[in-house]
Amino acid sequence: MTNEPLVPPLNPSEVIAQVAWALPEQARSHVIICGSLAAAYNFFSGDGAASLRTKDVDILFSPHAVAVDAAVEVTEQLMAANWTQREDGTFGTGGRPEDNLDDLPVVRLRPPAGEGAPAPWFLELLAAPPQYAAGGNEKTNQRVHTSAGDFMIPSFAYLALAECKPIMTQQGVLIARPEMMALANMLHHPVIRTDVMRDTPGWKRSNKDLGRVLAMAYLTIERDRREETDEFGDWADRMWEALREKFGDDAGRLAIGAGSGINALLASRDDLAQALTIANLGLLASLDVSMAAFEATGRRFQAELLERLDELVVGR
Repeated sequence: MTNEPLVPPLNPSEVIAQVAWALPEQARSHVIICGSLAAAYNFFSGDGAASLRTKDVDILFSPHAVAVDAAVEVTEQLMAANWTQREDGTFGTGGRPEDNLDDLPVVRLRPPAGEGAPAPWFLELLAAPPQYAAGGNEKTNQRVHTSAGDFMIPSFAYLALAECKPIMTQQGVLIARPEMMALANMLHHPVIRTDVMRDTPGWKRSNKDLGRVLAMAYLTIERDRREETDEFGDWADRMWEALREKFGDDAGRLAIGAGSGINALLASRDDLAQALTIANLGLLASLDVSMAAFEATGRRFQAELLERLDELVVGR
C-alpha cells in the first residue's frame, strides 16, 4: 500500500473470490490469506459498501513441508492463466538456477488486466516457517523452480501464528485471525525502526504494521459494541495459547516483550499520527478514524490486553 491517491478501493469479498477461483483446487487447502485483505474480509465481508486500499495480497502456504511444491503449482497455473510477475524496476522476470538464493525475486503475481486497465493489486507468495528454534533467523528464504525461472518465497518466524485456528471464508479459502496477525506484527516490531516503505513520503514500516494492530483492535472493539460480544476480551488468552503452541519455552519471553512496539508507538505523537494516516488510507479507508478514537484504542490495548498477557505469563 502506498500513499498514491489513484489506488482504488477494493471489495475484500470480491478479491478473495478472485484469488480462490484462480487457485488450483488441490493447493487451496494449503493457503492462508494474511495481511490487510484478510483483516478487511473478517470485519467487512457482510458490508457491500466497506472497502480497503492495498496493493499486495499475501498468501501463506502451510505447512512448511509442502510450501515449495504448493507455490510452484500455484505459480505455474496462474502464469498459464495470464497472471504476470509484477515489474517494480528491479525484478520483472525469474532468475537463473545459478543465481544466489537471496538475489532472486519474490513471486509477486498480478492478475490479468480488466476492462483495459491493469489490476491494482498483486498476489505475494509466502511460506509458513519451519519449526521454531530459539535464536534462529526471523526470516528465511526458499528457492522455487518454475518454467518462468527461479524465484524465492520468504518465511517469517512469527507468521507461524497465522496457522493458529484460521477462519474459513465463504469462498473456500482460509484467512488468518486478526489477533494472530496483530501478535505477529507486534513481535516483528519491538521498536519503531527507521526503515521506510518504498513510494511513500518517508512512512516507517513499523508504523504501518503497528498501526494495523491498533486498527484491527479498533474494528474488533467496535464490532463487540454493536453485537454485544467480547472478542477483544479473548485476544490475550488466544495469543498466549498460540505463543505456547508455536514457540514453546520461549512463549513467556515473547509475551512479556510483545507490547514494547505498541508502547513506543503510543509514546510518540508523530509516529502515532503517521500510523493512523497509513491505516486510514488502507484497512480503515471506509471509516476515517479520528486520532482520539485511535489513541483511545491504544490505551485500552495497553490497559487490558498487554496487562492480561503479563498476568498469563506470571500465572503459567
